[in-house]
Amino acid sequence: MNQSTYSFNVHMNALLIVCFFILSITPGFADDDDKPVAKPHNSPGPGTVFLDAKAQSLSGLQTATLTAVSHRPEFLAYGKAVNIQPLVELRHRYLVALTERGSAAAKFKQAEQNINRQQDLYRDGATSKRNLQVQQAQWQIDKALVDASGVQGKAIVDQARLNWGEKLAEWALAADSGKLGDFLSRRQTLLQITLPVNKQLAGDIQDIYVDASGNRSAAGKAALISTAPQTDNAVQGESYFFQTDGSRIRTGMRVTAWIPEQGESHTGVVIPKSALIWYMDQAFVYIKTAEQQFSRRTIDRYSATTDGYFVGSGINAGEQLVVTGGQILLSEEFRGQIPNEDD
Repeated sequence: MNQSTYSFNVHMNALLIVCFFILSITPGFADDDDKPVAKPHNSPGPGTVFLDAKAQSLSGLQTATLTAVSHRPEFLAYGKAVNIQPLVELRHRYLVALTERGSAAAKFKQAEQNINRQQDLYRDGATSKRNLQVQQAQWQIDKALVDASGVQGKAIVDQARLNWGEKLAEWALAADSGKLGDFLSRRQTLLQITLPVNKQLAGDIQDIYVDASGNRSAAGKAALISTAPQTDNAVQGESYFFQTDGSRIRTGMRVTAWIPEQGESHTGVVIPKSALIWYMDQAFVYIKTAEQQFSRRTIDRYSATTDGYFVGSGINAGEQLVVTGGQILLSEEFRGQIPNEDD
């Protein structure tokens, strides 16, 4: 290669390098994909999702306004649906005793009339002393039968009170068996609930919630009848009789009971089960904070109720709770956190 050719190649290479450098720094020739994209000023922060009205409608998203409620913390107790056949048998024995007492009383009344007549005849000399003595003996026999039937009836009453308590004994031994009839017809089921040894039933408690499967959200109401005179040997706590709907719980079933604690009620809100979202072992809900804005709230403490979950703090009455579509908002939030591969 001669000197002129070598000089020409050097100058051409230098010119190409300069042109490439100029092209790379000139905006007019830059690739559109390499332009920096400015992020919007209202970009959602952590836990915030923006969703326009059309997207909300298409996703079926629904909200509800929360209202304040009072709630008392609950503790668990256990019990069983009691067979009332022994109580029914006591009633039958008592009715027989009443019949026998009535018959004995009628005979005794007749004996009193007879002895009075014999005494009058004996004073007038119209009958012998022996006849009077026979009538006196019959009077004593009839009086003993009246007393015995009375003792028998009282023994049945005492047994009913000892085994079933004052209220159930009253229902079973009453002339009108209407209260007991609800159990006989299975409209009601008798429950015996035994509390843990360190718990007591608050004085103002008249209703508790029970369920045979241990599901609080499916629990039904049970009404207090009275204190049970006998307790469960395995638990050793205070025991009470309750009655509940007989179509839900049948005789022999074991039940779980949710009983309000003693003390004051707490104010908060109840969120339905459909509103609660679980992710990474953490519970969340979404609150609508603007027409197109939603905020995720963490739920740290909650108590199960028949209507959902009671929350005492972190969510306020009057706020718009997302009751349907929360999973969609969670997906949208996470999708918005995925970085653009061109960023």
